[in-house]
Amino acid sequence: MTNPLLTDDMLVCTTTESADSSSVSRRRLRVCHECDLLLALPPLKTGEKADCPRCNHTLVRRQAGAAERSLALAIATLILLGLSLSFPFLGFSLQGLGNGIALTETVSSLVVFEQPLVALIIMLTVLVLPLLYLCALCWLCVGIIRGQPLAQSPLIARTLNHVTPWMMADVFVIGTLVSMIKIIGMAEVELGLSFWTLCGYALLLLFTSQSVDRDWLWQALDSKSMAPAGGQLGQAAAAQGLTGCNTCGLVNPITSGGRCERCDEPLHPYHGVNTQTTLALLGAAMLMFLPANLYPIMITTSLGSAEPATILQGVLMFFQHGDWPIALVILTASIFVPIGKMLALLWLCFVMQRQQQQPMGRLTRIRLYRITEFIGRWSMVDVFVVAIMVALIHSGDLISIAPGPAALAFTSVVILTMLAAMMFDPRSIWQANASNSDSLVTTPITSPDSSPKEHL
Repeated sequence: MTNPLLTDDMLVCTTTESADSSSVSRRRLRVCHECDLLLALPPLKTGEKADCPRCNHTLVRRQAGAAERSLALAIATLILLGLSLSFPFLGFSLQGLGNGIALTETVSSLVVFEQPLVALIIMLTVLVLPLLYLCALCWLCVGIIRGQPLAQSPLIARTLNHVTPWMMADVFVIGTLVSMIKIIGMAEVELGLSFWTLCGYALLLLFTSQSVDRDWLWQALDSKSMAPAGGQLGQAAAAQGLTGCNTCGLVNPITSGGRCERCDEPLHPYHGVNTQTTLALLGAAMLMFLPANLYPIMITTSLGSAEPATILQGVLMFFQHGDWPIALVILTASIFVPIGKMLALLWLCFVMQRQQQQPMGRLTRIRLYRITEFIGRWSMVDVFVVAIMVALIHSGDLISIAPGPAALAFTSVVILTMLAAMMFDPRSIWQANASNSDSLVTTPITSPDSSPKEHL
């Protein structure tokens, strides 16, 4: 089967299901970010998604009333965030003594205990970055709805891609539930209104981020930009001097400037297997993993007696008290996930450097990478538990909790492993030792939908 050639105005795209050809505008051309395949989006109906035919990566997902839907969700999420900051969060009472905290005290208490970096990271991941994301999304959607993008919309749209991986309100809610179960064993817990609004805020924030179709968003902001002529569908983009922008999706020629012609973001063309950055970050994470587990992460003072506890000791305490589900959650998030993530990334880096036949299929390796990238943020559960416990439990010598030196080390492990996964280039899984048989001439696979409305 011959590969179709792009002309100045359109290209002919042959699908694997049929030998019939169809005209495709260069505005529909995309490069898969996970396998570097140059392909063309088919006309999509509301509710449909387009997946890469080679690696099954979801390229776009069309939403009904995209701007209106995202704006409504963002406003509702902002309201719940405001309520979460305005009312009591949690309280406890023990032998006539008690304490109640607001959500912001989970941050300020860590500053008092000289853990400003941990406090800053919690404030950014739970409050500040989601707030910036929601405000930016409202700004963009209002401009699109009124038919005239507001000032600095392209610059603001660029931030969405960078902020999304670091929003962890949902992980904070899980940390709150774990903390509550731990406190119930020694005191009576009181749930404030902020706890319920926080749960709604985390849930709506997740729905809001999933409602954003970045491909459609950039088409609404700039529909004139298009891919250069002369590319071949079903072939690696880098081999043709092309690369896709990770932010707006526009296909760009690889030039010395190295920036996207539409959004001005730096381009990252595939230049071969390069795992040095990932390995360096993994090395730093492994070094920090030792103090994170050898030093106490939390110090409990009860009746004047201080009892430091490492992560593993905290897990064993839950097991001893019969709280098996919570113990398994902490053990998985704090021990198994970081170790598994580091081992998986090390293994992927190792097999990418091998020149002979690599173990496991490419699809299996890309799935392993996706799982590794997804689970990394959930290790922050233990850090959030420490922040909540420190803020809530401080009744002098009767009972109080302070953060241990391992809190900062473990936070560093989480961040470093997340960065290591981001720096790993999944395109090397497909392009390393690639052969001509790996080439495809196809359009992305779409899921069926009954709606008749079509979008680009």
